[in-house]
Amino acid sequence: MRYFSIDDLRPEEIQSIHARLRDMSLQSDMEGLYWLPVPADLLEPVQREHAAQCGPHVMALDVRENALQMELLVRARNRLRCECVRYATPELQQHMIAWVDQLLRDLGIAF
Repeated sequence: MRYFSIDDLRPEEIQSIHARLRDMSLQSDMEGLYWLPVPADLLEPVQREHAAQCGPHVMALDVRENALQMELLVRARNRLRCECVRYATPELQQHMIAWVDQLLRDLGIAF
């Protein structure tokens, strides 16, 4: 599995991240796991074709005790296995990493 991760975060930073992600209604059924929506314009053609039956398409952000770990895999929330579940394109990876960076900056978290 491919990941983007940021570690050495302080407990108060982790609490702040959890609070913001919950405020955005991104939480999953698993504690510490959040679903980041993939912008429709960055989906691959097969993901766009499968949006109705497999979507929404998301990327997982795991908030741990002192770190964040974002999978670079685009998942389909309504189907575990499908050809539309695949690694993010370089463009989508850059977009989502920038999104996480901006989230941290908005929270005043320097890394």
